[in-house]
Amino acid sequence: METTLENKVSDSGSRAGSPAIQVENIHHFYGKRAALNGVSFTVNTGEIFALLGPNGSGKTTLFRILSTLMLPASGRALLGGFDAAIHPDEVRRRIGVVFQAQSADIKLTAAENLWHQGHLYGLRGAELKKRIAEMLGRVALADRANERVETFSGGMQRRVELAKGLMHRPSVLLLDEPTTGLDPGARRDLWQYLHELRSQERVSIIVTTHLMEEAERCDRLAILSAGKVVALGTPAELRSEIGGDVIVLETENADSLGVRLEQRFGGNATVLDGKVRMERREGHRFVTDIVEAFPGEIQSISVSKPTLEDVFIDRTGHRFWTEETQEEEKQKK
Repeated sequence: METTLENKVSDSGSRAGSPAIQVENIHHFYGKRAALNGVSFTVNTGEIFALLGPNGSGKTTLFRILSTLMLPASGRALLGGFDAAIHPDEVRRRIGVVFQAQSADIKLTAAENLWHQGHLYGLRGAELKKRIAEMLGRVALADRANERVETFSGGMQRRVELAKGLMHRPSVLLLDEPTTGLDPGARRDLWQYLHELRSQERVSIIVTTHLMEEAERCDRLAILSAGKVVALGTPAELRSEIGGDVIVLETENADSLGVRLEQRFGGNATVLDGKVRMERREGHRFVTDIVEAFPGEIQSISVSKPTLEDVFIDRTGHRFWTEETQEEEKQKK
């Protein structure tokens, strides 16, 4: 009896008892600059995991290593129990990859794109036709199967990309900035599908993103900064580590006020973008003490619950988006 590639993949996915993805102390350099500096984490089977970081944090380099397009300088990445550097072909059989840049041929129909993708993984004949129909149905494009991709909206084109990445039933799906260029409705639909994929088919998913709200949708995440993992855990766990409310004070002399706040009340006052930032339990009560202690000096004051950006600031001492990364984003658009 002939064994198809699809069966081989499903029969030998993640080895029993091992994580779906295991990244161990990976280093990588561009010249003398360390793009990755000892990155380690694991992703469980049926988990959506985010690599969250600003431009230059190392997430794209790590994505390329996981997708077997680049070798690390040291360390290793295991996917389904296989080392991506030593057994790249075994890893490629087990992963689906959706890059940020479009890979679908817009001059072909949706079905033709999936036909050629299926051929790359050894699918033929009736089996291939069945899988094409199944995947187009899963991404809600069955009624547009024979239309050219160039006639599709950005969200629909992204769904074709997803269908291509899932044609061979991978156990791991790698997505690089998957919602780039999508409108809010298309983003919502994409995330709904990813959660269905995770819960119904137990696919392990890694998403690279620079969007806080996308990382919040994931089961766990690693926050990257300058090639290092600065925080790792569930969104709720990471926010809870802040230990209180976030208080931001606007004043004429932030440096002076920060020093005096620490002297008067203790704790740590950080000056960012000309404003004083503090973390305090029951912040709504504490602001009264601040205003009374420094009458006439506070121009504005805000109290909020901690966000993932607050976690980033707490771990790095600077904001997620610096002036340099904001300028890079503007140049991309």
